[in-house]
Amino acid sequence: MQARVLLLSIFVLVLSACAEVARLPVSAGTGAEPVLPAPHPTLLPTLNIAPAVGWPQGKGPQSPAGTQVQAFARGLDHPRWLYVLPNGDVLVAESNKPANPAAVWNFKAWAASFLMKKAGAGAASANRITLLRDTHGSGTADVRTVLLDGLNSPMGMVLVGGYLYVANTDAIVRFPYAEGSTRIDLPGEVVAQLPAGPINHHWTKNIIASPDGKRLYATVGSNSNVGENGMDVEAGRAAVWEIDLRSGAHRVFASGLRNPVGLAWDTFSGTLWTAVNERDEIGSDLVPDYMTGLRDGAFYGWPYSYYGSHVDARVQPPQPSLVASAIVPDYALGPHTASLGLASSEGTTLPALFAHGMFVGQHGSWNRRPHSGYKVIFVPFTAGKPTGAPIDVLTGFLSPEGTAYGRPVGVALDHAGALLVADDVGNVVWRVRSAP
Repeated sequence: MQARVLLLSIFVLVLSACAEVARLPVSAGTGAEPVLPAPHPTLLPTLNIAPAVGWPQGKGPQSPAGTQVQAFARGLDHPRWLYVLPNGDVLVAESNKPANPAAVWNFKAWAASFLMKKAGAGAASANRITLLRDTHGSGTADVRTVLLDGLNSPMGMVLVGGYLYVANTDAIVRFPYAEGSTRIDLPGEVVAQLPAGPINHHWTKNIIASPDGKRLYATVGSNSNVGENGMDVEAGRAAVWEIDLRSGAHRVFASGLRNPVGLAWDTFSGTLWTAVNERDEIGSDLVPDYMTGLRDGAFYGWPYSYYGSHVDARVQPPQPSLVASAIVPDYALGPHTASLGLASSEGTTLPALFAHGMFVGQHGSWNRRPHSGYKVIFVPFTAGKPTGAPIDVLTGFLSPEGTAYGRPVGVALDHAGALLVADDVGNVVWRVRSAP
């Protein structure tokens, strides 16, 4: 094992020495009309990991003028996702990539595992949902209980009609829920199976309910970067599903989305929005992650193209008819920012600047030099559409030396209209509110 670690360390050093560097600022790949330079593939992919170190004593992220940030809860185990119940309780999915003893070992898989551990994502999954309650209105949780455990890499959560629905990596499961409950011991009922299997490249699954509570929408990421594992393992993936809650039947609502994760409704237009992680390994400036309002039945390009008709020559055979139908996303979020969390600001009590738009949790890059992401941003909306440049909401997750104190993931508004942010490297849920 020591020899393997030494070999990989040498490998990483070689990559670092010859890695390409971004030629454009992150801002160039942000907005409604991002700059898309020519692809810059290299013999080996650019690797620029921010090693996870956690927060030093007394240090935390910074929020903008007119706001304050504090820890809502500390000492969690890789908190990935958040959901706020009607009574104000906050649910946290403590989750990580599922174990896969049947996976085939090869150098690439070993390297990926090594790098995941370096980035703070290599530990075993806690496989639980923890309930946090602030009984005094202090902005800090003083009650913490395990609501559900024994799950399978859970992430998305939503309450509909007396049931708490949980998106495991392989299935959506529902549990009876009574308001105020701090523990659920009854077994779950499978509502719909989700693609998983021995590869399960993008394991996170998220869910949101339709406004009338009759349907769920579920995100299912691709099983590869650009189809290199064969398109047969991509069946039903790189898509957002629509699931009928009465029958459990599903259909693909939108496709060609490499790794959709965050979901949020825009109340002005009634449109469902998603945050999508785009492809890697064609340069530090490509391809920008994005957020987009989803059109029923639309195709967004993956893996054959990106941003409409920009063909990815790595994917063979090409599919020109599909490329011709590809929809251009609404708003770019910067290359390799790993934009995962998404939450509407409807109902926020943060300053008026944040009244209309979407909060985005950017987990941070591994395939860009210099780093991108590692912060929470706000994208302002006007009449249901993103307008203007994003605004930084929570920063300071990277040290001056390029190590990661934390990495923001899920975002949600609590009942007081403050912003909650799950930090899966710092093992904290942060809370941003208006300054008194």
